[in-house]
Amino acid sequence: MARLTGPRQAQRRGAKPKQLVVLLHGYGADGNDLIGLAPYLQRVLPDAAFVAPNGPEPCGMSPMGRQWFAIDIDDPSRMSRDPHAAVRRFAGMGERADRVLPLVNAFLDEELARAGLTDADLALVGFSQGTMLSLHTGLRRPAPPAGIVGFSGALLGGETIHQHVRHPVPVTLIHGDTDDLVPPLAMYDAAGALGRAGLPVQFHVSPGTGHSIAMDGIELAGRFLVDVFAGRWAVRPPVASAL
Repeated sequence: MARLTGPRQAQRRGAKPKQLVVLLHGYGADGNDLIGLAPYLQRVLPDAAFVAPNGPEPCGMSPMGRQWFAIDIDDPSRMSRDPHAAVRRFAGMGERADRVLPLVNAFLDEELARAGLTDADLALVGFSQGTMLSLHTGLRRPAPPAGIVGFSGALLGGETIHQHVRHPVPVTLIHGDTDDLVPPLAMYDAAGALGRAGLPVQFHVSPGTGHSIAMDGIELAGRFLVDVFAGRWAVRPPVASAL
């Protein structure tokens, strides 16, 4: 696979960034979709640089978009009709994410070296499939990122996640209550599995929100990132709780 590339947004102040936020897009989109979060998050993170890599493959269901790995959905409406089946289906996609892990880790290492930063200065922010990959990657890195934010996503391989977690990385999960593509149950399932694995995890439901990112979620994500970059989550106990 070729190396990843995608749009960037430089820090608002200073000659060099103090933090790096990597935005991982959803299935069928690309980096241009999620880099739009950067101006909002930079209101509270003016020293952070942002980069949104494009998935490595053309999307099977939307050839103009990209994907991190294949998702076989023959009937998208079934995901909302049977949320438990949807969660089980996502949970079984861990091996697909494993195949793209080396590429994503190489990208993160290159970006950190480019910025002169370490994993302690790194945060991963994902949407939908990008959330799946953010969790899958961030929890397995040899050195932990400062934190992970997951919008409208799911946890891959939740039943065995305790075997793969290397560090208690702080996680915030945010989901719309009317999401008809990735059911909100996926967020609760992920929060429970991560909490049982010893991670400090919090979750929030955005009211009246479908498979998208609402402003309340962006604001919560910004506050979370400020806290984890400042090290204020280090003393918190590993529990799953609602924001």
